[in-house]
Amino acid sequence: MKKLLIFFSVIASLGGFSQNNEVLSLSEYIGYVKEFHPIVKQAQLVSSEGEIKLLKARGAFDPKISVDYDRKKFKKSEYFDKLNTTFKIPTWYGIEFKANYEQNSGIFLNPESNVPNEGLYGAGVSVSLARGLLMNKRMATLKQAKLYTQQARAKQTLLVNSILYDAIVTYFEWLKNYETQNIYNDFLNNAENRFNIVKKSFNAGDKPAIDTLEANINLKNRKLDLEKSNLKYIKSKLKLSNFLWLEGNLPLELEDRIIPDTETTTIIDTALDINQNMLQDIDVNNHLKIKSLDYKRQGLLVNKRLKLNNLLPRVDLEYNFLSPKINGLTDFDTNNYKGGLNVYVPLFLRKERAEFKLAKLKLQDMDFVISASKVELNNKMKAIENEIFSTNKQSDLLVNLVKDYQKLVKAEERMFILGEGSLFRINYREVKLIETRLKLIDTKNKFLKSKASLFQMLNNQEVDNKKTIQ
Repeated sequence: MKKLLIFFSVIASLGGFSQNNEVLSLSEYIGYVKEFHPIVKQAQLVSSEGEIKLLKARGAFDPKISVDYDRKKFKKSEYFDKLNTTFKIPTWYGIEFKANYEQNSGIFLNPESNVPNEGLYGAGVSVSLARGLLMNKRMATLKQAKLYTQQARAKQTLLVNSILYDAIVTYFEWLKNYETQNIYNDFLNNAENRFNIVKKSFNAGDKPAIDTLEANINLKNRKLDLEKSNLKYIKSKLKLSNFLWLEGNLPLELEDRIIPDTETTTIIDTALDINQNMLQDIDVNNHLKIKSLDYKRQGLLVNKRLKLNNLLPRVDLEYNFLSPKINGLTDFDTNNYKGGLNVYVPLFLRKERAEFKLAKLKLQDMDFVISASKVELNNKMKAIENEIFSTNKQSDLLVNLVKDYQKLVKAEERMFILGEGSLFRINYREVKLIETRLKLIDTKNKFLKSKASLFQMLNNQEVDNKKTIQ
């Protein structure tokens, strides 16, 4: 990382003096993306949002104090002067403790509001005996907020790993276009040399004019192919620059002399700290996508329990001890109290029954989603394993094909020099050689992308159950 930082800081000052290419390795590149990419930092906000929602939900259980003061005075007469202060402590199971002080006076005071001159103290409890006892809105909100926080952390990791995967695949595309550009550049040099040789032979009277025309056409085609490959390389380099940032959200643009590591294929497992055998240790139940869906399912289960609880009648009981003074608990007498019972029962419960059925449907739908996601992840792992094996085998076959085509091209060139071959046959063999080398590059690119998919799959395992990739 320090090497890369130093490189970017001094690259501008070296512009006119150094002509050597600088290799940006995959490991350095990944480290840079992890450290400075703004979306990676933005992903941390998802977790922060979950913690804020959890704090908000816990606020429903905060103790509350209220003061209600009401006074009326008209034509020098004090109609009433009422003070009512209350301190409440909500608890988990629908139980609420309450302390109260009340002082009222006035000539037009409602008789039920009459209290001793020094006021009236109260201490009591209110409880929901049916609906709201085992599950209520406050309990459900807090449970769902806790689940959301866990889900947000899983989503944060998934988002970061998705950015890393995209960044790695973009590096592989940059590498592919760089190697393609080199191939076309090499064969352009071959075409130029061949054209010059044929032209000299024509001037010496050894070759017909048609050979110079064919050599010239071949040279122009090579120039066209190189120009197209140059454009693709530039576009892939600019795309790669999207993932490179400096501290302070300053974007970077790659200099022309910065090139990818052409040995990436041989060191890919070391660069990503992976190996194919790790696929056997992956459990889809520990995949962060499944974990995230499971947290969401648990939230829907809490909602279902809340809707089920709402089918019960509402039975609220309140009891308060009363005393004109308070020096201790002994001042409260069971003969002095204020109590109440509130019963509320909808006759048809159509709204509550409909909400409960909807909650069950949402839970069933999530079960289907989780099952489908598990099958999808299992198939994806099998596809990754097969792709790694197949592309590796294809690469070996293509390497041998390239060697064979190179021998054919050289044989045709020797025959042409001896006057027994033709330029057409050389060009035909060379086109096949180019196609095979491009297929080899494309196959290696697919191999690297499958490794990136393995990297993402391993990184998306729950932290406690996966090998952490630094």
